Amino acid sequence: MTMHRLLAYSLLGAALAAASTPAFAGNDAVQFGSNIHVARDTAVHDAVCFFCSVKVDGEVQGDVVVFFGNIHLAGNADHDVVSFFGKVTAEDGVSIGQDLVSFFGGIRLGKNVSVGKDMVAIFGVVHAPDSVTVGKDRVVQPYWIFFGPMILVGLVVILVVREFRAHRRRVLLGGYPLPPNQ
Repeated sequence: MTMHRLLAYSLLGAALAAASTPAFAGNDAVQFGSNIHVARDTAVHDAVCFFCSVKVDGEVQGDVVVFFGNIHLAGNADHDVVSFFGKVTAEDGVSIGQDLVSFFGGIRLGKNVSVGKDMVAIFGVVHAPDSVTVGKDRVVQPYWIFFGPMILVGLVVILVVREFRAHRRRVLLGGYPLPPNQ
């Protein structure tokens, strides 16, 4: 009986997520699965996107936050720009008011881009010309620092499993006599 209820609740949740509509609360743009586009000469307060991308041609007066999507800035963002598992691109002359943060993604900045406070790229890559200005700290933690040890651990696990299987095979075949040589 509980498995049927769990299945029913899961199907109901999936149906509600698939039928989601844009949410605007106090001039905020919040989306799940549908891209957000802030047109030129328009402004929103915050732009938050899950499993979609944000393109800003106008102005975001608050924060831009994206999970599993990309951020493209052709207009300004007055506060923070944060991306999880996506890429951040800023065209020439864009201004980011406070912090620019990217987890497991890349940052590509055009000429004369300004970041008000910190620029942080955790397990990602930053492509920025010398004309980019960052108000405080630049922190870049390359992806190989995370994936290098993970690959090493994976190779050790593969080696241990391979040797364990070979040992079991030798033990199993050791109990059978070999055919005589002709």
